[in-house]
Amino acid sequence: MDKKKRSFRILSKEEMERIIERLTFEILENHFDLENLAFIGIQRRGVNIANRIIKVLKERWKKDPPLGKLDINLYRDDWTRLESQPKLNYTEIPFDINDKEIILVDDVIFTGRTVRAALEAILDFGRPKKVELLVLIDRGHRELPIHPDYVGKKVETSKDEHVDVLVEEIDGKDEVVLHTPF
Repeated sequence: MDKKKRSFRILSKEEMERIIERLTFEILENHFDLENLAFIGIQRRGVNIANRIIKVLKERWKKDPPLGKLDINLYRDDWTRLESQPKLNYTEIPFDINDKEIILVDDVIFTGRTVRAALEAILDFGRPKKVELLVLIDRGHRELPIHPDYVGKKVETSKDEHVDVLVEEIDGKDEVVLHTPF
């Protein structure tokens, strides 16, 4: 018996833009001067989200914090369970992270394992003063005690469902879609 999959748009382009703007304001509330702040986006879409936040900071407040790009694939704890090998991206952190306040950015948080891998990878580059987590979508179902400091939208999902964040830079359009097997 073939299960029918259904998809639902949970965020439009305009809603994503408003959320990015709100998240930027939340960051400014906690880091007003931004002098010691840096962003690290988890490859791939976390980098695009971080870029958009930095763009708002540049346009509105003339602030330009540095951005790093982090590939966590070599730090994953599920290599032996994967049906196919993940595509490796690259890591580029063009600044000293020691004593920096880092905002780690990802598109979706689910079990927390991607964030655990990212934290391990970051520590290979030095010792930041602080690391905060920003996610566009929090879908719950944590397996590790990891919780974001900044959340764009919380979406209640079942474990069988899947959330895709689409960004113009990679996918040709901006939206967030929930895929459900029922």
